[in-house]
Formats: sequence, structure tokens, C-alpha cells
Amino acid sequence: MTDPRPDPQPLTAQDALVAVMIGVTIADENVRTAELVQIQTIINHLPIFADYDTDRLDRVSRTVFDLMDQDDGLDALFGLIRDALPERLFETAYALACDVAAADGRVSEVEGRMLIEVREELMIDRLHAAAIERGARARYQVL
Repeated sequence: MTDPRPDPQPLTAQDALVAVMIGVTIADENVRTAELVQIQTIINHLPIFADYDTDRLDRVSRTVFDLMDQDDGLDALFGLIRDALPERLFETAYALACDVAAADGRVSEVEGRMLIEVREELMIDRLHAAAIERGARARYQVL
């Protein structure tokens, strides 16, 4: 049974970015170390996370995992993300999702479908999305 009380700490914009990355990571039900390391690296090094309270990571992760176990959980996750994330950060969220998906050197079919969902839910223009995706492929190319 779901707790009817509202969450005392709604997602912040930074939490929403983390939730997108975690969502992509668990989409194929095969959480890879490279993807987790990439999320941690992003949080540790990007300016948007400079003041992020990393103690929130566990809570955000649990929220994403719990939602993905429910019917319509993906829709609920995207609703939370859209509510917390300013539109000016939609492309940032998509770029981070692409970086996490590409971190292990390949994007699985399921991850690719999840990226399409993210792109559509965040209303990323197809041309902009293609540029973001190409940048991620270039950064994570393997020999």
C-alpha cells in the first residue's frame, strides 16, 4: 500500500537529473559498474551538482527503483522529473542520460528505447537530440 502522505522532501532539480540517469541505468535491468561510476563522476565534477547533497542519492535511487517496479511507474517517474526540472535543463537531462547509457561503450536496445522515452517526455527536438547523442557516442567510443 502506498503511503498517502506527501513526500516531505520533493525532488529538487538536481534530484531530477539524478533520477533520469538512474532510470536509464536500470532500464535494461542490468546495472553496470561503468554506468554507476559515470553517474558518480558526473555528480562529482559537473558544476550543476556543485552544491548537491550526495546524501540524497540513496533516497532518489530508492524512489526510481520503487517506481520502476510499479505499473505506470515510468509515467510517474517522468511526472516527478518534469515537475522538478526547469525546462531550460531538459537538454541537460537528456545529455546526462546519453552519457550514462554510453558509459560502458554500447547502448543496449532497451536503453535506446528509454532514451527515446526521455527525449519525447522532455520534448527534445530530434535534431538537438541527434547532436547530443553523437556527442555521447564520440566521448565514449572504444577501440
